[in-house]
Amino acid sequence: MNLQHLPRELYPFDGKYFDVGGGVRLHHLDEGEGPPVVMVHGNPTWSIYYRNLVLALRGTHRCIVPDHVGCGLSDKPGDDRYPYTLARRVDDLEALLEHTGAQRDVTLIVHDWGGMIGMAWAARHPERIKRLVVLNTGAFHLPKSKSFPWPLRLTRTAMGGLLVRRFNAFSAVAARVCCKRTPMSPELRAAYCAPYDTYENRIATLRFVQDIPLRAGDASYDLISETEPKLAALRHVPMLIGWGMRDFVFDVHFLDEWQRRFPEAEVHRYDDCGHYVLEDAAEELVPLVTRFVNAELPEAGA
Repeated sequence: MNLQHLPRELYPFDGKYFDVGGGVRLHHLDEGEGPPVVMVHGNPTWSIYYRNLVLALRGTHRCIVPDHVGCGLSDKPGDDRYPYTLARRVDDLEALLEHTGAQRDVTLIVHDWGGMIGMAWAARHPERIKRLVVLNTGAFHLPKSKSFPWPLRLTRTAMGGLLVRRFNAFSAVAARVCCKRTPMSPELRAAYCAPYDTYENRIATLRFVQDIPLRAGDASYDLISETEPKLAALRHVPMLIGWGMRDFVFDVHFLDEWQRRFPEAEVHRYDDCGHYVLEDAAEELVPLVTRFVNAELPEAGA
């Protein structure tokens, strides 16, 4: 897939590519000038999820928005060329930000898997983070009060894997059910699903689900365990939380955990919105995030 297959009115950007090693190219947006705003997507979305924020912010900020390897317009290599693990995702983000020079006074915006990837990077470098925007995501183990959702459990089975790889079930279903207040138009659903147009190109949508760490010994379990206590170093950072309350995965149990760890966060709940909260509540949330990103911070010690 390439930009020629995307309607310009839905994705009016010209991206760039960065080699993360072994000839594997990571596509990313680099729009505007000014303080960096880094937006990290999840699964099965891609940089299109942040298009409205990029348009709102690129006049005052430099917007860096990667497509994870296997997602969006990035390369989609097989397992023999790329390890689809959380640790590699964090390393890719670090390499991209070093490459672009966007490493100081960063506003970090995260959603879904982007929360674990972005916050793991931020926990390595808390001194680089200026603001945090958290949208229906996690950066810690599954809360004890939360059971693992059965659709994700099904996806991790052989039958679920077949549905994802053969029929694009994960992306196609998500585009229909993850917006509750404002359903996607057919054109927007098609754009969300477009990168995942073949069996080979759907590898990341399955590997992300398979990489969810549920118990010690899972590939990414230790990294999350290492990151959790480091989140305390970010507690002083201004945070805005935008939360779709009709998300069956990142639900009130996850929101409660964010608020427990970051009690001073500014929280906006959208009772009629789902997982794709930035789509569902765009009319309210995009201006809120824009105001938050542009706000002057108090002087240290003030």
